[in-house]
Amino acid sequence: MDRKDVGDRQLDALLERLDRLCAEMHSLNRHLDTNEHLLRISRELSTLNESLQALAYAALGRQAPTVRRRRTG
Repeated sequence: MDRKDVGDRQLDALLERLDRLCAEMHSLNRHLDTNEHLLRISRELSTLNESLQALAYAALGRQAPTVRRRRTG
């Protein structure tokens, strides 16, 4: 395999492409971090919702909940 010399312009172009790739990777990592935080928040909200429902049923005692539906139309 012949070794080719890389000219200054080619080297600059390669470095510019590498810089753009690095910037894109940083952007993707930020998005992934944000998604992980949103998943944690979603799980916490789900747990909180279950706890609030348990408290609501405990406050009702043995009486079943009364649900009124809205009329549509």
